[in-house]
Amino acid sequence: MTSFAANKSVFGKLAEINWLLPVLIFLIGIIGVVTIYSATSGNWNLGAKQHLIRLMAGGVFMLIIALMDIRIWFAIAYPGFVVALTLLLGVEFFGVTVNGSQRWLDLGVTRIQPSEFMKLAAVLALARFYHDLPTWRVSSFVGILGALIITFAPVMLILRQPDLGTSIMLAATGITLIFLAGINWRVITSAVTLAAIAIPLFFIYGLKDYQRARILTFLNPERDPTGASYHIIQSKIALGSGGVSGKGFMQGTQASLKYVPENRTDFIFTVIGEEFGLIGGLSTMALYILVIGVCFWLANQVKQMFSRLLIMGMAMTFTLYVLINLAMVMGLAPVVGVPLPLISYGGTVMMTVLAGFGIILSAHLHRNTELPRGSGLVL
Repeated sequence: MTSFAANKSVFGKLAEINWLLPVLIFLIGIIGVVTIYSATSGNWNLGAKQHLIRLMAGGVFMLIIALMDIRIWFAIAYPGFVVALTLLLGVEFFGVTVNGSQRWLDLGVTRIQPSEFMKLAAVLALARFYHDLPTWRVSSFVGILGALIITFAPVMLILRQPDLGTSIMLAATGITLIFLAGINWRVITSAVTLAAIAIPLFFIYGLKDYQRARILTFLNPERDPTGASYHIIQSKIALGSGGVSGKGFMQGTQASLKYVPENRTDFIFTVIGEEFGLIGGLSTMALYILVIGVCFWLANQVKQMFSRLLIMGMAMTFTLYVLINLAMVMGLAPVVGVPLPLISYGGTVMMTVLAGFGIILSAHLHRNTELPRGSGLVL
């Protein structure tokens, strides 16, 4: 049985979209435009104009994806994952190095960052894997091994670039989907025990020297105030100086005097905190919470395992973007280079996030579409 939405016209489908989510996304994006404008001292051409153009173009792209039948995403879940994994392997051998990190592929006309595509591809593959997997095999060796391969094969490649922030996001999203798929609590307990043993070993042998330095800086920000600790210290000063109501639009000294590095990208929340204070910061967080809440509300309305896990996985990726960035800026987590979605300047992340929301809207719009089970690749 196909869904009623699948047989509707384009305008009929547009009318069926849950428009609350796009409206909230657009509001957050506009906050990004305004904040980038302020962070660049009112220069429209240093990021604000580009951010607005990307927001508008990405919004159209999001709606186009939303109108696509969910069966298309179901069909390309595994092939898309293989393509993304191949691109990551390409980075290993042919990648372009920028600022000490080898994360990009140069295609001549443009550069792409395959790890961003993998954030979508891994969720699609895991959702398809668990949709095809019989419920009784979720906690079996085969079920666990398949999910771990899909999750950690790209994580290992991304760690080599090195990109700790994206690796953490992919691993956390994958583990969350494994949990949501209904894995046995005994398996979870065993995994937590193994993680408690593995994390200290990974800290010693798995991280680069600068990554260990970031974690040590997080634990003791005063150890290197003019070096590794500089970002966190200046970020806290900017947030604290904003007080309750802030200093006013474009009145932030930390931003205008460039005390906070990367204040239009990873540390853009410091501009909001300094200029609009606690009220502005909490209002921005409230919008993010609403977006995340709407996504999980939409997930509860779909029937198919694939669609439900797809929405939850995309929502989890977005949630991790927000949590990691805000924790980093507030000194609650090490600096790992994760932008604030829809607000930080950056085209690749903007398009990836909006594509993810397009897939969420597509899954909800076609929530009554029947999908075959057990037809995919199951180990």
